[in-house]
Amino acid sequence: MRLAALPLLFVPFLSPLAQAAALSVCTEASPEGFDVVQYNSLTTTNASADVLMNRLVDFDEASGKVVPSLADSWEVSDDGLTYVFKLHPKVKFHHTDYFNPSRELTAEDVKFSFERMLDPANPWHKIAQSGFPHAQSLQLPALIKKIDALDPLTVRFTLDHADSTFIATLSMGFASIYSAEYAEQLLKAGTPEKLNNQPIGTGPFIFGRFQKDASIRYKANRDYFAGKPDVDPLIFAITPDANVRLQKLRRNECQIALSPKPLDINAASQDPALKVERTAAFMTAFVAINSQHPPLDKPEVRQAINLAFDKASYLKAVFEDTAEAANGPFPPNTWSYAKDLPGYAHDPEKARQLLAKAGLKDGFQTTIWTRPSGSLLNPNPSLGAQLLQADLEKIGIKAEIRVIEWGELIRRAKAGEHDLLFMGWAGDNGDPDNFLTPQFTCAAVKSGTNFARYCDQGLDKLITAGKTTSEQGVRSKLYQQAQAQIQQQALWLPLAHPTAFALTRKEVQGYQVSPFGRQDFSKVSVGK
Repeated sequence: MRLAALPLLFVPFLSPLAQAAALSVCTEASPEGFDVVQYNSLTTTNASADVLMNRLVDFDEASGKVVPSLADSWEVSDDGLTYVFKLHPKVKFHHTDYFNPSRELTAEDVKFSFERMLDPANPWHKIAQSGFPHAQSLQLPALIKKIDALDPLTVRFTLDHADSTFIATLSMGFASIYSAEYAEQLLKAGTPEKLNNQPIGTGPFIFGRFQKDASIRYKANRDYFAGKPDVDPLIFAITPDANVRLQKLRRNECQIALSPKPLDINAASQDPALKVERTAAFMTAFVAINSQHPPLDKPEVRQAINLAFDKASYLKAVFEDTAEAANGPFPPNTWSYAKDLPGYAHDPEKARQLLAKAGLKDGFQTTIWTRPSGSLLNPNPSLGAQLLQADLEKIGIKAEIRVIEWGELIRRAKAGEHDLLFMGWAGDNGDPDNFLTPQFTCAAVKSGTNFARYCDQGLDKLITAGKTTSEQGVRSKLYQQAQAQIQQQALWLPLAHPTAFALTRKEVQGYQVSPFGRQDFSKVSVGK
């Protein structure tokens, strides 16, 4: 009897709860906030939507298909105007010291989460100081006619017109589902701003505390409907310097380091304690040219900037051969990628001729905006800006470099204050429209995500037409025409399609790099 009792005494020490290990992730910047609908940066999505929230659906990167999440299933009407979602039962919202939910997720939470973005009469609509950039640029207020909670676990979306991107759009971070009960509590208390700094979700981790430019702490959600994560707590160690991120990884102060420099990738690959995770990124690095700022409003000037830049030297110096040259907005693995567009070969003499044609043979003055710290889409911001500055000077354009902190850079760029802006865009799903509607439509100028500030009704019609049919061949032709116009107008100086890398300790298991830059730590474990 005593021998039989011995294993029972030791069972608690072998339980999964006892073996939960902390996971520290070295990230490159602070989020703008935690109310993800107000922002469009990947840094904010990673710190909020990816760890705290869930959406109705997810996009499975392996299969390239939309899969269930908070919605177990959905039905679409034959005319493509009605979507009915059946919600997963017994999904719990986070319990924290500032919110104790009295009920589980219902269709009312889905209805609230979208109506605050869509309905100007909703009391939450005007509270978002940064607006709703994704919902506005994707023109959701004009697309979604109404949302009905048919019963506690059934919600119906009725669209104004068919949109082949609608389901994929619902997998994006901004489509996260919020607690209507928590929102009501905040309104009654007169503290609606807390939705942005004391977030509540249904996701795998629960918000703890945030120290700007230092750290974010989360704890594992024991009630997570998809199963409690193995790591607890989860810590984002905000570390702008890539060299310091690598040092912390080597000292085991971080177990995952994001956005490594190419040189650090080579170093890590030779370290037996580390692993290099990689995948082809569904992203494009570019310099946005503000077409509303003279003389950048002239196509010849924008074309001259493209011709002046020695992209091959830039890729070698900044990405160290870890990225492919970009010729337009789409990554080459996009199904409507226009591979035969001519592009702009490095030709300073032709660039000078175009400036003269535009009445600027003596050049002009402008500014180059960039961020202080490196990222996946801009590994060496200082060097990249200097290379562009030097090439522009050779054709008579004097460009002043302005280094602006990431949060301020995004805010001011969305307001259209920049001239030339080093930026990048990551598609949230595999649909090519994810690059077009947010970056090149008139609606996106108003929302701020169109960094080229270019509004053209003809281009708008091409992009809109591509969403009104589900025929991929038809959509491809329309999107190829759109790519041709974007290139002819030289709205961007396309730079690179990078490989997405992350560095991890050998003992980290279950972590995968996303081609969309999203972060999933719910399936990660840390061994001994």
